[in-house]
Amino acid sequence: MEFTTEPFDLEEAPAHAVAAREVIEAAELDAVDVGPFGNTAEGSADRVLTAVDALLRTSLQAGATRISLQVNVVGEDGK
Repeated sequence: MEFTTEPFDLEEAPAHAVAAREVIEAAELDAVDVGPFGNTAEGSADRVLTAVDALLRTSLQAGATRISLQVNVVGEDGK
């Protein structure tokens, strides 16, 4: 999955971005890459869906006004 939270703040990470990062880093996912302009995570469908639910709820509660989310399903053969 890939996600960003808004509004952006180039001076320091807003509370909603910090909350999203904490949720994703605490989730039991296979790979997580958190950056200032986008974040990615990989894992099983169940774990990703659980993380997405927590990400949306926590980020909105922390003040996010927009969350852009993309989820891709990759088969075991990498396709």
